[in-house]
Amino acid sequence: MATLARWFRRLLVISALAILAFFVFAPAYLDKQRNPVIEHAPYAVSDAARTLHNSLVIGDLHADPLLWKRDLTKRNTRGQMDIPRLIEGNVTLQVFTAVTKSPAGQNIHQNEADARDNITLLAIGQLWPVPTWTSLYERALHQAKKLHRFQERSDGRLRIIRTEADLDALLDLKRAGEDVVGGLLGIEGAHPLEGDLDKLQGLVDAGYRLIALQHFFDNALGGSLHGNGDHGLTDFGRAVVTATVEQGLILDVAHSSPQVVRDVIAMTDVPLVLSHTGIHKACPVKRNLPDDLMRDIAATGGVIGIGYWANAVCGTSPAGVAKAIRSAIEVVGENHVALGSDFDGSVKTAFDTSELAALTQAMLDEGLSETQIRKIAGGNMLRVVRARLD
Repeated sequence: MATLARWFRRLLVISALAILAFFVFAPAYLDKQRNPVIEHAPYAVSDAARTLHNSLVIGDLHADPLLWKRDLTKRNTRGQMDIPRLIEGNVTLQVFTAVTKSPAGQNIHQNEADARDNITLLAIGQLWPVPTWTSLYERALHQAKKLHRFQERSDGRLRIIRTEADLDALLDLKRAGEDVVGGLLGIEGAHPLEGDLDKLQGLVDAGYRLIALQHFFDNALGGSLHGNGDHGLTDFGRAVVTATVEQGLILDVAHSSPQVVRDVIAMTDVPLVLSHTGIHKACPVKRNLPDDLMRDIAATGGVIGIGYWANAVCGTSPAGVAKAIRSAIEVVGENHVALGSDFDGSVKTAFDTSELAALTQAMLDEGLSETQIRKIAGGNMLRVVRARLD
């Protein structure tokens, strides 16, 4: 009996250690696997490109580092973004987007709305608060709280942007030579509303200023670009769009179906954002909306954020991204193209945010003028953000 008891205790200890090892090591392993930077030699950046880059106001419309168990106040050896690397890359304004639901087996062609949700397992595995295990709204609130905690621990290097006055203060600090980056909270797919329009105010109170309607599947608001058919806005979706516009929030149609995009354009008179994408002319895949619809988005005064991953731009190198940017300028015009990396969004990239000078070099090599580069790097994005913030 004593031998059996010792065996049982050992089994409990081994099991406990295995569970502990899972919660300690699995999140970091998954992060590293899902958000790799392709190994590469240092990119050659000329003195002229470096000087230009250091003078730019740079903005990025979409990144997902809040999803992962990573201290963003420190320079990490995994993932594609954190505050030190943002500052090294001379980024002025970064949209930190909260992902709250993502279907297992997701692809750019079609996903079932009731597919098993990957974020539930991620929330449990990373020991997020228990309410986040079942509530998409709580997942959004948790990720907002994470960014606010990073701000508190950043020694002033991260400033969360809620208002136009916050944006002006950030720009003043940058002009004064301060090592600082602004963070603007966004939602990737309005699933955290959970069918309740009143929860939009809760997201606003938590700091969210950019609302995307869909992600990888159809939802209560309407059809996804990757859902079951080109469904338009539902009545609830129209109510959310109206409330988003009335509240002075930025409306993002990334991942929305073509019909949802048309419906949004028809019922609004504000500049729209398509935060992270490629351009169909350069990369004719399902992930990228048709060029004529891109022109319709641009006609609202809005911007198209060009991503850095293969399924959007058909290439991952700085040169490949710059080529996509050139094509986007040809399709929608230089006043409507921006950057939308999708860093840390479960994509493989060929550079991280600290290496953005290589993209400036690539845009010069692609023949873009200094004026065009200033617009694409951040000028166009800041125009739209300023137009929507109170």
